[in-house]
Amino acid sequence: MRSNLEKYQVLIYIGAIVAGLLLGTQVPQFSSALELFIWPALGILLYATFTQVSFAKVSGAFRDRRFINTALIGNFIFIPLIVLGLITLLPDSPAIRLGVALVLLVPCTDWFITFTNLGGGDTERAIAFSPVSLLFQILLLPIYLFLFLGDELTVSLATDELLIAFTTIILLPLGVAWFTQRWVNKEPEKRSAIIAGMVWLPVPLLALVIFLIAGSQADVIFTASSQLIYPAIVFVFFLIISAVLAKVMARFTMMPKEEGRALAFSFGSRNSFVVLPVALALPESFEITAFIVVMQSLIELFGMAAYLWIIPKVLFREKG
Repeated sequence: MRSNLEKYQVLIYIGAIVAGLLLGTQVPQFSSALELFIWPALGILLYATFTQVSFAKVSGAFRDRRFINTALIGNFIFIPLIVLGLITLLPDSPAIRLGVALVLLVPCTDWFITFTNLGGGDTERAIAFSPVSLLFQILLLPIYLFLFLGDELTVSLATDELLIAFTTIILLPLGVAWFTQRWVNKEPEKRSAIIAGMVWLPVPLLALVIFLIAGSQADVIFTASSQLIYPAIVFVFFLIISAVLAKVMARFTMMPKEEGRALAFSFGSRNSFVVLPVALALPESFEITAFIVVMQSLIELFGMAAYLWIIPKVLFREKG
């Protein structure tokens, strides 16, 4: 059942968008009601996602300095520079540029592990890097936005609603997930089923969040639909550039092919779950930003399907 959810998750998400848009356009009076449910659904989604991140592996992750250092340099130095170049290709719209920058600046911490495993990559190192990546992106994202989008825009975004959203929808689920893991570790034989059961939740919960966003923002999405083609093209370019960057860095550091594959999936996948609360808490003039984040996750899933062939069969193939 879980494998079917992951196999057909792209169709599930597309169906959620279509259903949300239909409801939002046909019954527009429901839009405000749908918006009320976004925050609790998103909080539960992030909690279920964070419980899958092994915080206990943070210290051990640094034992393999070659992979961790390469992944950190690529994700937090080279990729931000790539994003800086890509956003110059976008229309001069703060809402669109912010959406693209938000979602591309933070590497994925959850399903990239699954894709690494499916693509024949080093899953153990992917798992070890995940909590390190999460800590770095939470610390660095405000700095990136300040450098990329200017101090005036960054200061204007630092509203009370945004700070509350970051605290309650990101930090609170993160803290509760950490305590949950500690609680489970005290009696792993009795309580490990709780963590195991949560692996079922991300796909249906993300579908619910996508449905709620599409339904509550239907008018804005249709109004700005002509502008969405530009970020879509940028997201495709990003996937191509990320794969090439992983190949170059893996060759330069003489990584084994399994580690190179893990590096490629880390570079290509982004953490839309974490930045979505930030996008949703923005002022009214930035309503399209949240949908851009959702759109990136859909394009990324198609990209990951392509990666599953390109990464092990072309860029990091078996010798001979």
